[in-house]
Amino acid sequence: MANAIRALAMDAVEQAKAGHPGLPMGAADIATVLFTRFLKFDPADPAWPDRDRFVLSAGHGSMLIYALLHLTGYEKMTIGEIKRFRQLGSLTPGHPEYDHTPGIETTTGPLGQGIANAVGMAIAERHLAAIFGGDIVDHFTYVLASDGDLMEGISQEAIALAGHLRLKKLVVLFDDNGISIDGPLALADSVDQIKRFDAAGWAATRIDGHDPAAIAAALEAAKKSDRPSLIACRTTIGFGAPTKAGTEKCHGSPLGAEEIAAARQKLGWTAPAFEIPGAIRTQWRSAGERGQPLRLAWEARLAALDPAKRAEFARRTQGALPADKFPAAVRTVKQKLAEAPKEIATRAASEFALEALTVALPEMIGGSADLTGSNNTRTKAMKAMSAADYSGRFIHYGVREHGMAAAMNGMALHGGIIPYSGTFLVFSDYCRPAIRLAALMGRRVIHVMTHDSIGLGEDGPTHQPVEHLAALRAIPNLKVFRPCDAVETIECWQLALENAKGPSVLALTRQNLPQLRRGLDDANRCARGAYELIAAEGGAPAVSLFATGSEVAIAVAAQKLLAARKILARVVSVPCFELLLAAPEAERAAIIGKAKVNVAVEAGIRQGWDEIIGSSGTFVGMTGFGASAPYKELYQHFGITPEKVAEAALARLERS
Repeated sequence: MANAIRALAMDAVEQAKAGHPGLPMGAADIATVLFTRFLKFDPADPAWPDRDRFVLSAGHGSMLIYALLHLTGYEKMTIGEIKRFRQLGSLTPGHPEYDHTPGIETTTGPLGQGIANAVGMAIAERHLAAIFGGDIVDHFTYVLASDGDLMEGISQEAIALAGHLRLKKLVVLFDDNGISIDGPLALADSVDQIKRFDAAGWAATRIDGHDPAAIAAALEAAKKSDRPSLIACRTTIGFGAPTKAGTEKCHGSPLGAEEIAAARQKLGWTAPAFEIPGAIRTQWRSAGERGQPLRLAWEARLAALDPAKRAEFARRTQGALPADKFPAAVRTVKQKLAEAPKEIATRAASEFALEALTVALPEMIGGSADLTGSNNTRTKAMKAMSAADYSGRFIHYGVREHGMAAAMNGMALHGGIIPYSGTFLVFSDYCRPAIRLAALMGRRVIHVMTHDSIGLGEDGPTHQPVEHLAALRAIPNLKVFRPCDAVETIECWQLALENAKGPSVLALTRQNLPQLRRGLDDANRCARGAYELIAAEGGAPAVSLFATGSEVAIAVAAQKLLAARKILARVVSVPCFELLLAAPEAERAAIIGKAKVNVAVEAGIRQGWDEIIGSSGTFVGMTGFGASAPYKELYQHFGITPEKVAEAALARLERS
């Protein structure tokens, strides 16, 4: 059965003239034992909520999972798709892609991300089991990881968090083959992974990865452990290839026809390319079918659940927002702000919004990378999640921004949870690889990123984001929200929660801002991405002032200065570039307007603004790094003031 995986991997990589045959051939015995004797799954229902999750963190070895999906009977993974490995439009891309191929739990390839996603999946399983009970939520998360996964820094963040939370239903199978792309692993690494994982609070053991009995015994022990488990499986990369096995030559290149023929002979595999002998195919299909009775029994338990609890479980796993409580919560916040306007930082406005939203949406799981008091992501009613109580809805991630972001991806992939967490905007650099993957996978993950400009003040240029808004806006399918006051903050939260097909960033201030939106407005004005906050009085505007976040108030003050000079100007708040640029052309043009002069003001770099103000527009913002000083002095020092905005508009008018 393991040789069937090896044969398909050799053949598919050879036909594609590209790929990684070494890992699938080396890990075939591990995968065979796991999928035939331990993994709980049903190919007839790839989305069964209580299935075990299998994460191929070493995504370059994608033919391993594709072979397994085909052999166990996933309907869409035909032999035709195996033959189309790495071809345009196939279900067998170079690295596994979530929501593209049924049976793939997460998009992997960037090493370390998969193991960190798996930590999030295991957190989600423990939390939902605490909420809905072990009869409904009771499954394991298995990971196949490579030495590359464990060398990436994110792996340390992930395993430390998993060990701290004692995620006993998380099992990592380490394909310990001692080979990297450059050659023997010893060229670059000499870490004892057993000691490393043991120090992080895991149960760790080493076995022969080609001994089915040893693999099974280790998995049995892992299922009984009170801690997460590492099973280091000593394997030979490219097992069966007579001259390339055990070397880097079989890592990322086709074996070649001659080596494949010799490997077939050595393995005793006589079937032609892409053919699986009937008896072996039957064994594999039987292994795939063993999960169906388990799924049907689970469905019966679900059906016997209290109707209200069953409906809530279905709602959460489907990712639907509560049709009544959610809009009511948003309206309540806006009504309170209309009755008693608040001059507060948008990070505080976010906390004010979360007090209502987290009650209406119990699936929201918050957190922070050791900046809880600064990010304002924990509401008064939220208790912390811990190894002693997984029902808590706030996670103390520690100083692990990258691991936090990837774990949130795992929670979103698992389903039943809307994860959000906080750090400083400047540390989005640490989160970026995971944010990019959330965007690629189309997962609802919400990043609260405070201290969003030079407005954070004295901490200085190391902590003051300058290029970060532009860098985040460059990621496809990521929405970056920068609200200007408390009203826009609740509206941006609403839009982020409604954005079920991608991640969102809320860039929030440290400094207090005036509430510019007064009165109760049931419509979400931020939904258009930009809108006219203040119209020009008395005629057509000569100037359009565009701004985001804390700089909207500066634009409003600049409008008054221009009015004193008899210059008509309008103010447009732009809380979300992505929504504005996605609007129909006529709607977008109407928002941007036809003023003679366009001026944008943002305490960041210009990059990205030309799509709104045009290349001839004027930009008032940052052109370099910040400095350490009280924030009001910094705005004066860098010329981001109402006076400078008005001067820029007047100068442009004189030239036009």
